[in-house]
Amino acid sequence: MRRGISIAAAVTVVALTASACGGSGGDSTGKPKDPKDISGTITYWDTSDAATEAPTYKALIKQFENKYPKIKVDYQNIPFTDIEQKFKSAAKSGKGAPDVVRTDVGLMAEYAELGYIAPLDGTPALKDTGDFSSVPLNTARYKGKTYGVPSVTDTLGLLYNKKLLKQAGIAQPPATWDEFIADAKTIKEKTGAYGTYLNPDSYFLLPLLYSNGADLADPSAKKITINDGAAVEALTTAKKINDEASMKVDFANAYQNMQAAFKNGKVAMLIQGPWSVGDDLSGTAFKGDEENLGFAPVPAGAGGKAQAPTGGHNLTVYQGSGNLDASYLFTQFMTSTPSQIEIAKGTGTLPTRKSAYTSEVTGDAKIAGFQPLLEKTARARVALPQAGSLFTPLAQNYVKILQGDESVQGGLDATAKEFQKLLKGFSVG
Repeated sequence: MRRGISIAAAVTVVALTASACGGSGGDSTGKPKDPKDISGTITYWDTSDAATEAPTYKALIKQFENKYPKIKVDYQNIPFTDIEQKFKSAAKSGKGAPDVVRTDVGLMAEYAELGYIAPLDGTPALKDTGDFSSVPLNTARYKGKTYGVPSVTDTLGLLYNKKLLKQAGIAQPPATWDEFIADAKTIKEKTGAYGTYLNPDSYFLLPLLYSNGADLADPSAKKITINDGAAVEALTTAKKINDEASMKVDFANAYQNMQAAFKNGKVAMLIQGPWSVGDDLSGTAFKGDEENLGFAPVPAGAGGKAQAPTGGHNLTVYQGSGNLDASYLFTQFMTSTPSQIEIAKGTGTLPTRKSAYTSEVTGDAKIAGFQPLLEKTARARVALPQAGSLFTPLAQNYVKILQGDESVQGGLDATAKEFQKLLKGFSVG
């Protein structure tokens, strides 16, 4: 029995797996089912924005039901902040879980380890994998199996105000963190605007860690690495950015103040994601002048690498689903090239399939700006079931380091000790 599924649900899974001939779906002769013969009702939990994004997904579901009239989809929009606990509770009890759920890439390893989501290798859900960009596809893999199908993706990049850089005499956005700090000082001196606003959230620290060859932990070696030399170097750079290059950070309301300062021209450069661009374009620095918003890779560190975390969502199938065949078919349809094109056009999110980057899709400046960054700098985060929980102690100690209440080494050592409580069997370097 897989951990986290009730006995009744586990029995259902075994029976369904046997009847589905390894999960691909088939009749009594072992032949794959004709999709048009698949019937039943499935429940889909969606976390897209109910007002701005959900209508696009609902329209696609209608297309799916028209194509497969024997299948009905019970669509439920669940707030992103609620879905993790809601799904875990339902999956653990074996009662009320959806057949298909839109899953944040940071939760994939945890759900897979708990046995809540089904491996999709060899099923109709996972089709034309060579068309997926490699990094989004890697977010769906855990311990050699693929547990989700990439739906939408994102990463972090360097957003910048072209006019402010030009006024400061800077021809190109900075390519390294040292250049980033130097350019920020020049911008302040020449234009009066601040060079940057450091986001103290630990997720936005990842580009600094990655670019210096650091990470939270090394699963293969079962070793905590957040306090090693490379991480110390990364945090030392972050502290220098805070002290020498950033507008004063309001730690109680950092994200909102950072956004307001950038979009209104008080700050020239930010490490941000594509989700912020709509808000950016509403500010005085870019409204009516979208061409003033520049996109570049995150800066490189001492290791010579420029890397940023991959975000986004995958579609996953509940291990205890009572209708795996319909769930696989629905997942395939919603992640197909035509569906991803419609999603990109309707929501402005970045597709995971290379074939979905049509001229119409890349007509969106945000998508055109971030597409090359996905290929050049995005990488999957460390695949640990506890990965989401690690960000809390890191964030707490990161703020202490930035505020001068802890030394870099001291703050990271404290973080490593907290990590050790969460990562049983891991050693501290």
